[in-house]
Amino acid sequence: MAAAEEERSLFPVFDIPEVEEDEEEYDTEFKPSFAWDIEKGDFVIDAKHQAVKSDGYEAYKIWCFKAVQTERLSCLAYDDDDGTELEDALKESDENAVELAVARTIQEALMVNPRTEAVEKFEFGWEPGELTVSFTVIPSQWEEFSIKLALDR
Repeated sequence: MAAAEEERSLFPVFDIPEVEEDEEEYDTEFKPSFAWDIEKGDFVIDAKHQAVKSDGYEAYKIWCFKAVQTERLSCLAYDDDDGTELEDALKESDENAVELAVARTIQEALMVNPRTEAVEKFEFGWEPGELTVSFTVIPSQWEEFSIKLALDR
């Protein structure tokens, strides 16, 4: 557009600046955190009534457990990528479909973390009114560990 036409234009004309992308690597080291008692559903407190700290490996394990227990889109405090869709998975038509859906949503929930290398070895147990699922999480830096959950049907 010519300079004279630019001045008479109804819409502003400007150059779009180039955006510089940071090529930072994601910090894959898990920081220490406060210990969490999975069975009590509360922080671990010592005899002095102070919260006990856990190392990065224990903090990662607790993150995995909580990520699986959190229903996706149920809490505004969490990002849309956080959590699972277990409620929908448990509504599938048959046992095989339920198992596939549960395994898929757990894998998706844990693989958003770059510290997670794989989630595998799913095993299911069917009881009246309850489904137990156990699986192995393979972190990129530590030893693999297993998680076992009981899900109400």
